[in-house]
Amino acid sequence: MENNPAIALFLALGVMIAFSKIGGSIARKLGQPRVFGELLAGVILGPTVLDLLHWGIFSGTDVHLLEETIAQLAELGVLMLMFIIGLEVHLGELLAVGRVAVFGGVIGAVLPVVLAVPLVLAFGFSNEAALFAGVTLAATSVSISAQTMLELGVLRTKEGSALLATALIDDVLAILLLSFVVATTGSEGSVDAGGFLWIIGRMTVYIIGAGLLGWFVLPRVVNWIHRYNEGIKGTAAFGIIFALAFGWSAELLGGVAAITGAFIAGVGLSRTGEEARHEIEEAVTNIAYALLVPVFFIHVGLVTNLREITLEALPFAGLLLLAAVISKIGGVGLGAKLGGFDNLEAMRVGISMISRGEVGLIIASLGLANGALTGEIFPSLFLVILVTTVVTPLLVRWAFQQKPARPAAQVSTES
Repeated sequence: MENNPAIALFLALGVMIAFSKIGGSIARKLGQPRVFGELLAGVILGPTVLDLLHWGIFSGTDVHLLEETIAQLAELGVLMLMFIIGLEVHLGELLAVGRVAVFGGVIGAVLPVVLAVPLVLAFGFSNEAALFAGVTLAATSVSISAQTMLELGVLRTKEGSALLATALIDDVLAILLLSFVVATTGSEGSVDAGGFLWIIGRMTVYIIGAGLLGWFVLPRVVNWIHRYNEGIKGTAAFGIIFALAFGWSAELLGGVAAITGAFIAGVGLSRTGEEARHEIEEAVTNIAYALLVPVFFIHVGLVTNLREITLEALPFAGLLLLAAVISKIGGVGLGAKLGGFDNLEAMRVGISMISRGEVGLIIASLGLANGALTGEIFPSLFLVILVTTVVTPLLVRWAFQQKPARPAAQVSTES
């Protein structure tokens, strides 16, 4: 491998993808979300257990270059993952349970930040670390709860519809908070009033401009391309081009995270014709989940050493986990109550929002790459993401055993 570093990359990627898929399959057979198995596979391959990149077979390789290449592929995986999340946005879902979604999404995104920031600061971490930890806990992973609800046959209920809509509001707010934190923590030195206004103005102008471009222009362009392009997967190729272009412009023009641009592009392209959108979604999903997303999940394990969580650090990790659970059950539950749900329905929606999954992982990884999160706090955050991911399906099952949920169709008829 000394003469051709690409050969070492081939082997590393093969091992990473294999562990990811095996871990995901085992997790599903054990009744856990696939993402849990993939994250655990990354931990096993990382310095916590096997330390893949320091195996003897890589001894003649520039390990630093190999790590950089894997990290760049992982960033591309994150970009595609957020693009896919944007593609799956259906604004009509928000209208059906609008009040619950707005109240639950807003309070459920703000309360974790309110609880996490003073907690992290109290343990002596920096302002930047506190902000990133808060935004990480503000996120939620709807896919894990939605899959559990689907298996229980309760996804098309009042609570199921509320979960999908509330999670959308929550994630949009988390991305906006992330954009703000990246823009402010990425500045050198302290930011004065003028600099702060410049950051906010630049970020706002970009998000509005990119949002309008994505909402009104991208669907028309892609529909036209789909109508006249006869190339193999030509529409999908242009969808990926726009995701990459929006990701690039987000960093360069808006000073915000590249994933924000990819998400905006995905939301815009969700409005294309059904056939065009399906082609883009199918192609991007295949590329992302076959190669790039497994690399992202495993890469997180490669840069995480759970051995660094000492006995002294356990109280902090435990309190962070407590804040993560309480902020979603209490915040989203309160919002659902204000939106008109009863106590049981509100509790179910709140419990369903506990999992941070891949969305929380994206934000935490960005904080690590940004330098705001250090090796001292990242393992604790990773542990919180891991635990919330695995306990959510168990809690969702318990919550829906208390009393049968009403179908969404029945709820809409009554209202």
